[in-house]
Amino acid sequence: MRRIVLSMSVSLDGFIEGPEQEIDWHLVDDELHLHFNEYLRGMGAFVSGRVTYDLMAGFWPTADADPACAPVMAEFAGIWRDMPKIVYSRTLQQADWNTTIVREVVAEDVLALKAQPGGDLVIGGPDLAATFRRLDLIDAYRVYVHPVLIGRGKPLFGPSDTRTNLRHTETRTFGNGVVLLGYERVEPDPPS
Repeated sequence: MRRIVLSMSVSLDGFIEGPEQEIDWHLVDDELHLHFNEYLRGMGAFVSGRVTYDLMAGFWPTADADPACAPVMAEFAGIWRDMPKIVYSRTLQQADWNTTIVREVVAEDVLALKAQPGGDLVIGGPDLAATFRRLDLIDAYRVYVHPVLIGRGKPLFGPSDTRTNLRHTETRTFGNGVVLLGYERVEPDPPS
């Protein structure tokens, strides 16, 4: 069965973006971008909300047409265009680049999607991730911690009534100081 994998960059103090939606503190150099390309190439689909989709669709479809585009970025542009995308949005009317629009997060529909053949589904965006987390649909977490404190902004994880037990699966430190922390959900022991 496919898994839902949350994959996000975060500041050391837990924010995915600054108060004005700035992400200029993300330290994505060639080494980290190559890692993203290698990992994401094997996914079955990108899953996002409208805001994340709009951000990605505003840049990646034509990024590799720019002669100044770095080779690792040009490679990701192709990965992004070709990868199936599922966008959860109540307002988006149409989407290009192999994208399916879904209006509501329905747990049974997500479980049916997970049961289909193919690679794992990578989820991005804190709002959609919070909904998936509340419905206990996230199977694994890949958090890229950037060595910066930004003070305030949008947190990766907001308050939640859902407790999720995790098992550490991976740690990797990149040359720029970013640290990947990988975790998988652990099913709680049944009550005795």
